[in-house]
Amino acid sequence: MYKARIAILISGSGTNMAALLYASKHGDCPYEVALVASNNPDAGGLKIAQAEGIATFAHSHKGMERADHDAVMDTAIRDAGADYIVLAGYMRILSDGFVHGWEGRMLNIHPSLLPKYKGLDTHKRALEAGDIHGGASVHLVTPELDDGPVLGQVEVTIVDGDTPETLAERVKYAEHQLYPRVVSEYVGREFDADWLETKVSELALALPQTHARPSHGSPGWRVGTEKTGKYFAHFSTQHHGSDAIGVLVKTGGMDELETLCEEQPEIYWKPAFYGASGWIGLRLNRSGVDWEHVTEWLERSWRGVAPKKLTKLMDVAEGF
Repeated sequence: MYKARIAILISGSGTNMAALLYASKHGDCPYEVALVASNNPDAGGLKIAQAEGIATFAHSHKGMERADHDAVMDTAIRDAGADYIVLAGYMRILSDGFVHGWEGRMLNIHPSLLPKYKGLDTHKRALEAGDIHGGASVHLVTPELDDGPVLGQVEVTIVDGDTPETLAERVKYAEHQLYPRVVSEYVGREFDADWLETKVSELALALPQTHARPSHGSPGWRVGTEKTGKYFAHFSTQHHGSDAIGVLVKTGGMDELETLCEEQPEIYWKPAFYGASGWIGLRLNRSGVDWEHVTEWLERSWRGVAPKKLTKLMDVAEGF
């Protein structure tokens, strides 16, 4: 089972980091911790990670420009082979360039029920507002503070006599349950056949005059009319003994197919049934799939069988 590799960024004691780390020890967890990194060399969480045999990295931000420090952290994270960044009490506002470089692959946990109470003093603000619940949210990181899409939340009941400190303590317990679950769900989707099929279908059906039709019991997509349409993509789920889940698209011929499979076997494979006709498999059950690359292959395959009037219209549209 392939596991996504996550880098966890901390600034302090690392309690959420520890929850993520110990959750990763379960055999069915879809991620492993590749690195625990900090802007604080004295962060207590680094010792926890080191005791568990996890690679660590620390570099103080003091005296550095924000973008320069982010670049140092980014290099360490990429050198560790991380697929995702998970912020766990990382007390730094990140530069736009750093955030954009990990778009869709950086998660954060925030101690409020977003979109309520972005920023600091969340528990105090919830109490002052007379809320009956506090809580925590896991969201994707965007350049806007605490503004990315929410992936999961948990409510924590506010009781009589609560102070910001007592509420914060209970929210922490909830965070330790929420964060590993949401991270697992988010990174695990890239290896889920149903999610991958839905993603491919959305991309395929976005092309002109396309429709879905099963082929030999597997999902497929055609261009043209229901009666005369031609297939430009098929979805393959571990067929004929292969462990690959992916999309099959048309190549320019056997020479190209064989070259791609030989030079990039981690991405391409020759399908047992379709390969003889020049179709190549593009593996999707792997980390770091470039969906723009998948889209380019789908469009290229579509162009190979689409009626000329359609491709001419598309060429004209792209010229503007």
